[in-house]
Amino acid sequence: MGGTGQDRDAAQMRLVAIVIALAMCLWLLVQALGSHYNWAGRWAFLADLAAIGAFVWSLLVTWRIWRRRKA
Repeated sequence: MGGTGQDRDAAQMRLVAIVIALAMCLWLLVQALGSHYNWAGRWAFLADLAAIGAFVWSLLVTWRIWRRRKA
């Protein structure tokens, strides 16, 4: 029974890692493209907000997994 919960936690942690890596790579790409093509600052802020949203989601999921393991 414990294996399924640990498998679910491991799958969620893999998803968290993928989201963090993709958010950072996409954020860096948008920042570089924006600088190269002189995009308006509002697009940089939009990319910042999207990255922050991904990081907050990752933090919340990680916190939930940590709490579940502590219980």
